[in-house]
Amino acid sequence: MSIRALWVVSHEKGESGKVRFSRRFPTVEFRAKSLAGTQYVAVPEDRVIPQLLLTELGLVDPDKPYVEVRDDCARQHRSPAVELRLDGPGGRTLWPVLTVTQGVLILACLPLVEAPPEPRPPLPSLASVSQGLALLLGLQDFLCGPGGKPEPDVLASRLAALPAVLLQVCPLGRPLDTPPPAGSVPAAVAPSPGGAQKQPAWKAGVHRGRAVVSVALTEKVRSMQYGKSSQQDIWDVYGMVMCKCEVEGVLPNVIVTLTLPHNGSPLQDILVHPCVTSLDASLLTACSVDENDGSAFSGPYKFPFSPPLELFRLCSYTSQVPVPPILGSYKLKAEENHLKVNVVLKLHESVKNSFEYCNAHIPFFNQNLMGNVEVKVSSGQLEVSKEKNLLVWVLGQKFPKSREATLEGTVHFSGTVAGPTDPLCSGLTAYVKLYFRVPDLTLSGCCVDQHSVQVYSSAKPRIVTTRELVSSEYYIWNSTGDAPVSSGLMVL
Repeated sequence: MSIRALWVVSHEKGESGKVRFSRRFPTVEFRAKSLAGTQYVAVPEDRVIPQLLLTELGLVDPDKPYVEVRDDCARQHRSPAVELRLDGPGGRTLWPVLTVTQGVLILACLPLVEAPPEPRPPLPSLASVSQGLALLLGLQDFLCGPGGKPEPDVLASRLAALPAVLLQVCPLGRPLDTPPPAGSVPAAVAPSPGGAQKQPAWKAGVHRGRAVVSVALTEKVRSMQYGKSSQQDIWDVYGMVMCKCEVEGVLPNVIVTLTLPHNGSPLQDILVHPCVTSLDASLLTACSVDENDGSAFSGPYKFPFSPPLELFRLCSYTSQVPVPPILGSYKLKAEENHLKVNVVLKLHESVKNSFEYCNAHIPFFNQNLMGNVEVKVSSGQLEVSKEKNLLVWVLGQKFPKSREATLEGTVHFSGTVAGPTDPLCSGLTAYVKLYFRVPDLTLSGCCVDQHSVQVYSSAKPRIVTTRELVSSEYYIWNSTGDAPVSSGLMVL
């Protein structure tokens, strides 16, 4: 399980298509050539890679002319693995090129496929795909940090440290464990006064005190709601399980089991960390791209693994759920120098009415700065940011007993200074964006029972399990205006 090449590409305006970092591994490339024989396709020069990636991911320059085969919204990027066409349709291709996009960065790598090029093996059967994605996600955490948007000078320093990081986590193109978290500097770059701590081959932990095994399940729900019969609302759920084992001495073998309610939809698109030692093949058969025939494996999902030292992503999945957690309606009416606003939010009955936070952001683009704001809310508080042309509706930790909240009123734009702009939101094209977190809940019903976590150790560690539902790209579009819509399914 090796990596042939790795790239970090920028698609920031002004330097879109710039290679910020690249690394090739000649010994792995030699193996790839030996395995493929006459069907071998060499990795092209770095100057060729960015445009191929931007084209496949649909991140082309908006100033370039529309090309249907490249820019059509029906052409959805449904997988973390893409095919780079080096000579156009019917020509040479590189596959599978794995990609992770974070802000203005695209992280990509080409894993070694130790199988004949034709016919192509299914992605879930390739261990190098899981290991390559784990490497990219670790590098993403290292480069971008917890907030996901590091300052330019911070990003530059981390890119400069990347060669030293790869020497530790991917020597000679063979990924080991994920890179250190953002903010920590590799020992090869800046050794500590007390000397670098070397990890033994058997991965003995440095933890002192009572042993703890933590398992955190997070589901992110994304939604596009239009409020029109001509446009179908779409939503999806992406889940991930993060684990950390803090045990003194040699780390134990662990089994984590995910369970679903009796009527729950099977998990799909399951990807696992390379440390998983064995896996039932039926777990990998369900795919959101395929038509669901109802025969997919519905659990329980067992993941036996030998954990790395650091926090890591054990697995990820998608799930089909019948309704989004919060249904919304947004109506905007333009009159002279002001807009009439009406927003209705309704919490679905299946969702627990207990939030850590729940906020609705209502921006107004391509207008002069706000003047008088005459808006009332039935629940929560309203915060007005005139310099940003933004209303922030803080609903707090609970919806009313009716599970419905409304915002209604008028916003005047009497200033002479232009406010924020967005080329997408012209005319009455506008949206409400929701931000919320619900503890102890998942939309799919998936959970990890702490009694089902098996740890093969004499230390008898304390088991800590949590789960939560978090919003991600949750939009409610103005039903009286136009809204961007894709003809395909929305897939994370």
